[in-house]
Amino acid sequence: MFLTPPPGVAQTPLANANAPAPWAAASVIALALALLAPFLLYSGTVASMVATWNSSETFAHGYVILPISLALIWRERAWFSRLPARPWWPGLVLMAGAGAGWLAGRMGEVQVVMQYAFVSLLPLAALTLLGPRLASKFTFPLLFLLFAVPFGEVFVAPLINYTADFTVWAVQATGIPVLRNGTRFELPTGTWSVVEACSGIRYLISSITLGCLYAYLTYRSNTRRAVFIGLSIVVPIVANWLRAYGIVMIGHTSGMELATGVDHLVYGWLFFGIVMFIMFWIGSYWREDDQPAPAKVADTPAAAHVPMKSLVPVAVAVVAVAAAWPAFAAYNERANHNPQPVVLAALDLAWPAAAGFPDWQLDYMEPDARLARTYAAPEGRPVQLQLLYYRNQDKQKALISSINRLTREKDAFHVVGSGMRNEEAGGRTLPLREAVLSGPGGPLLVWHVLWIDGQYTASNVVGKLRQAAGKLKFRGDDGALVTIAVPATNDKDAARAVLRAFLAENFAAVDAVLVQTRQK
Repeated sequence: MFLTPPPGVAQTPLANANAPAPWAAASVIALALALLAPFLLYSGTVASMVATWNSSETFAHGYVILPISLALIWRERAWFSRLPARPWWPGLVLMAGAGAGWLAGRMGEVQVVMQYAFVSLLPLAALTLLGPRLASKFTFPLLFLLFAVPFGEVFVAPLINYTADFTVWAVQATGIPVLRNGTRFELPTGTWSVVEACSGIRYLISSITLGCLYAYLTYRSNTRRAVFIGLSIVVPIVANWLRAYGIVMIGHTSGMELATGVDHLVYGWLFFGIVMFIMFWIGSYWREDDQPAPAKVADTPAAAHVPMKSLVPVAVAVVAVAAAWPAFAAYNERANHNPQPVVLAALDLAWPAAAGFPDWQLDYMEPDARLARTYAAPEGRPVQLQLLYYRNQDKQKALISSINRLTREKDAFHVVGSGMRNEEAGGRTLPLREAVLSGPGGPLLVWHVLWIDGQYTASNVVGKLRQAAGKLKFRGDDGALVTIAVPATNDKDAARAVLRAFLAENFAAVDAVLVQTRQK
């Protein structure tokens, strides 16, 4: 349904009818170029979004977000003839904030921050060029662009755990014995594992995107919209739990003949489709089709209108503000680039070398330099030290990334427990992450820590902030991962004591290697 000006309301064109045609044409061109400029200025960020859409079915919907947004704007195009464009110069400050956010993401190589900052520039540019009154009529279409950002992987791990919790509980409630180990569990008929594809993140993202669009088009009340959007978040999560339980039960009752291969995915999407249809069908009972009568817009004398030629300077300012951040980032990148190859300094530890450690390797992006050695504790237990050193990081080579993990999804080893702890080492308090890996020959206890800009942290967020700060101060982006691991057998406290002794006697030497390598 297209909006048309109500009877008796004077139409106020975007351009002043009395403005000279050349100025009007120049302003329209300036307006278009100002809104298109971010796509060129941030082409690398745009390319990273498209690459994710191409490589992940979870975010393939990104291709349709911009066309949908443009269609929604076209649907409300009558506002352009009813309200004048009044450039809002304070919007440049908001654009500068988004640009600064993009720069911070670039310095820390946090793609999702860069992508959200880039996309937010588009509605902010529209706000600056058109003014709050006119831009507010397109609030949802402009904000809908944010769904183009491939975001959501951060929720995969908790969704996996919640799905595993519910599935195990439901199977046990059915009367079937279950032996659980992390996100893997065994039934009398076979073994199951809740992996990323089972997390339900695809269903959740699809449901939220469709739910927001449906609520905007179907309801006029913000309360109804909020309730429906809330349902679009809760329903797919619960539905995925039921889907996982149903698949396990189908596999169990069929002797692992059904729901264990391709049909596993088919059942999942079929179930999700049915659930979404039911949710939208129920939501249709409260739809509000009647468009409220538009408020009358008082006629404004032509002299009070802002002529189109006034859009040219603000359009130039919009492009200038948007361009400043990529320009500085390019300069900073050249200044921070270290052409020297990474050669780890010689490592001489107090403990003797040993052999016989389980065959476990970190699943991280390939570093510039890698070290993996095994040492013998005084009581005879083997301890493995791994160092991964990174320099001139980018999205293909990063110390901190969502795809960096202690184990691969189909490795013999898998994480069954994790936590944070602090230990004394080399006269300082060292923040560590602890993980328990289950695998052939028994569990491993692993402590790992990040070394960034000369400081240690166990937090990825803090690590990214330090990396960004280091690059902004032109100190480079060198970083490393340090891990130590020991067989845990059945006594984790004894394993911790071994790792604690390793840090006490050898941490200073490891730290010296990192410092010397950075200085080369």
